[in-house]
This record gives sequence, C-alpha cells and structure tokens, in this order.
Amino acid sequence: MNKNKKIVILSSVWLEPDSSAAGRRMLQLIHFFQSKNYQITYASTAQQSVFAEDLSAKNIKSVTIEINNTNFDDFIKEENPVIVLFDRFMIEEQFGWRVAEIVPNAIRILDTEDLHCLRKTRQEAYKKNQKFSLKMLLESDIAKREIASIYRCDLSLIISKYEMEILKTVFKVPDEIIMYLPFLLQQYNVRDLQNLPKFKERKHFYFIGNNLHQPNVATILELKKLWKSIADRVSDAELHIYGAYPKQQILQLHNTKERFIIKGRLEDKKVLKNYRVLLAPIPFGAGIKGKFFEAIQLGITSVTGIIGAEGIVENEEWCGFITKDNSDFIDKSILLYQDQKIWETAQKFGVKIWNTLFNEMDYLPILQENIEQISVNLKNHRNQNFIGQILMHHTLKSTKYLSKWIEAKNK
Repeated sequence: MNKNKKIVILSSVWLEPDSSAAGRRMLQLIHFFQSKNYQITYASTAQQSVFAEDLSAKNIKSVTIEINNTNFDDFIKEENPVIVLFDRFMIEEQFGWRVAEIVPNAIRILDTEDLHCLRKTRQEAYKKNQKFSLKMLLESDIAKREIASIYRCDLSLIISKYEMEILKTVFKVPDEIIMYLPFLLQQYNVRDLQNLPKFKERKHFYFIGNNLHQPNVATILELKKLWKSIADRVSDAELHIYGAYPKQQILQLHNTKERFIIKGRLEDKKVLKNYRVLLAPIPFGAGIKGKFFEAIQLGITSVTGIIGAEGIVENEEWCGFITKDNSDFIDKSILLYQDQKIWETAQKFGVKIWNTLFNEMDYLPILQENIEQISVNLKNHRNQNFIGQILMHHTLKSTKYLSKWIEAKNK
C-alpha cells in the first residue's frame, strides 16, 4: 500500500460518541485506522458542536467543508489520501464524483451506519399502519439512491447480518464490494460484573436515544402508551428517558405523578449502572442499536422487540426478553424487573452476546485484508464492478453538473 497512509473521513456530522451509536461506531473505525498508522483528517459539512469529540487530542486534523464548492477540490487534492471514507450514502452522493476526479486512486469506502432505505421504508409503513415487506424496498427511491452509492464505492461496510442478506438477496449486490462489519468490541471480562451494583442495589427502568433519530422518538412515544400498564403493577418503579436534543414533543411527556421522567442529555454514563432494566419497544429502524451494548457493559438487562434485537442475535439467548407484542412486552418487563434469578441469567447472556458475536479480533483482520487486496488490485477490482462504473459515469453526472450550476450561481 502507498506509504502515504492518509485517510480522509467525510461526514455529515461531527463526531459525538456520547450522543449516538453512529458516533461510537465511527470512533471504533478511527481507532482501527490509527492502529494501522494512518494519518486521519476528519472533514464535516456540519457546524461545530460543543458536544463534539476533541479530535485534536487524538492527533486528528478536523476541517469544515462545504457542498457545491470547488474549495473541496483543492482540499482533497492537497490531502491526497489513499482512502476516503464516506460516513453515509448522502455524503458519497455529494462528494463521490469530486473524489473520483481529483484523487482517482484513492479507495472509496462507504460506512452505511445502517441501511437508510430499510429504516425509512419501515418508518413510512409504520406511519401508514401498514405491515412492512421487503417488496417495499424495491419501490423506494431512497433505496435506489443508496444501492447506487454502494455500487459506486470500492467497499461498503455493513453493520448487520440482516442487512447483508437484504443486499445480497433483494438487491443482488456482489460480495466483493460489501463487508459485514458490526460493532467492534474488546473482550468483556465476566468478572467485571462483580464490581457493578447487584440486582437489589438497582432500581427503575430507563430508555436512552438521541432525539434527532426518529426511531428513538417513536420508541419514547410507544413507551408513553405502555408505561401506565407497567407502572400500575410495579408501584415502586419509575421510567427515566434520556437522550440528546429532545424537542417539545418529548419534553411535554414529562409527568412525575405517572413516574414518567424526561431527563434529557445524559452527562455521565456511569449513572446508568444503577438501573435495573432498559425498555426499548423500537417500532422501526435498521442497523444495530448501540443502547443495548451500553446496557450490557453496565450489567443492565433489557426488553425489546424483533426490530430492536435485529442484527444482534437471531436465535441466541437475549440479555432479557425479545417480545412479540405489546401485552408480552408489558408482562416481560415486569417479570424481568421483579425476578432476581431471571434478571441475573439475562445479565450473563449479555456478556455472552458481547464476547461471542462482536469480538473486534474476529473482524478487524478481515477489514485490513480487504483494504490491502483492493489497494493492490484497484483497477481490476473496479473493472469487475461494471455496474458501479456505469453508475459513476451516468448517475453522478447529474449531481456533478447540478453542483457546478450552484457553484456558478453562488459566485
């Protein structure tokens, strides 16, 4: 590989690992590239946030970039990276053609975060009270855009096995340009559970999720509907709702008499270790939900549905319960909260999930191998992906010339 081991990460947001699972995922990728001695530049189209990670402390250069601006061309030419990582397909749409023109030999990697088309299509079905089907994806405009983006890149990182299956069977995406790369976790020592509060030292239920993410907002609204039935049968428990950027729609749900408490942004993750159960009746979404790993790490059990557990387990034991409907969710939430033996067994299942399914050493060598193989055979790799070449030639021409028109208009 080129000795100039530079990677440019192009992102629509600044890195906030304490605010979202997407932020934690990106931080995991950053740690990987730093371990391989890459020099990293993080470039974002967003405004700086006071909650953003201090990248300079990690020896990472941060740059603000603009869409529809030729300044980006100068920036990427000067950086001259061997890898460009897009953090979402929308960023690839905006900058992919510029990267391809200015630094054509740079490997283009798309970190999908989750399949946006799956999440958005499920969201639409949920709003219309329709049952979701995979056929809906084939009729989705956002799916056409996202799959086109995957084809245009040299490699796309897919966080969920379920999403890998969709890409292969529904969209017929070839294996050579996609890779299953879930959360990358270091081994969890089960003895660490001994240093955490025990069952009787914990109390209350909680939910956590960034309120800029619509599945989290929908989950909070679902919890508001379900909570009374749980609270009536567990009179000593409260439900605490955490999450950055809550809007009035969520803040107005706060009700101390009902023991439904809106807490807002969580300032210190250590607070969570005092909770007994995470409640997450997630009605739609995609990818992997980082809140469950956060809970496992702190010895917390959870109750969720099929969507919540998707991408984490299939038929394996859960760190609590995976429920089939609202009535089951209510019953299992109460059971897990009140039964110490069941709770302790679920806690151990969480550690098993962490260590057997998400050990970073099972995936990082494969990622490194894929990057090296693509680097050595970049021309041949792209020639084999002829559909990607077609999409790069035609699809992005419209994006390119629209951008150039906006540039000219702005002068």
